[in-house]
Parts: sequence; structure tokens; C-alpha cells
Amino acid sequence: MTTQTLKIKYYHDPAHGWIAVKRGLLVESGLEKEISSFSYQKGQTVYLEEDSDAYKFVKVMEGKGYTFDIEHRYTEKSSPIRSYANYFTV
Repeated sequence: MTTQTLKIKYYHDPAHGWIAVKRGLLVESGLEKEISSFSYQKGQTVYLEEDSDAYKFVKVMEGKGYTFDIEHRYTEKSSPIRSYANYFTV
């Protein structure tokens, strides 16, 4: 199995966090129909909430041989991600 590293941005504010993944990667994971309404989307980026959706995504992708390079993006204010559209399948 070939290992590939995914660069992932982890956005978090004082109350919650999300990892940003492109919709194509979410489809590759096979989880696109299992994502909760606590995740958001904007354009082709899906922001997976940290407690369940992001955890599932990471575990599935690790099983496919991926590793992760995570860049943390923290704000002390409420994250603008909260104003994005709730996740839904297309």
C-alpha cells in the first residue's frame, strides 16, 4: 500500500472545530451520505465537525493508506464556518 499525505486544515474556535476536505475526497472515503448536519459546506469544500464526522473520515482514509499533515487555524471569535450552509449530499 502506497502512503499519501493529505494536507488538512483544522479550523477551530473556543467552542468547536472542523477539518476542511474537498468534496471529491469525501466521496472517495465513501462517507458522503453519512455526514451529520453539524458539518458545513462552501463551494467544493466540506467542513467536517470534529467529534464524529472528521473522526470517521480520518479513520477511513488511514485505512486507505493516507497520512495527514494538519495545519491548525484558531480564532478566539465564533468561526465564520458556522454561517456556511449545512452539509447535504448532492
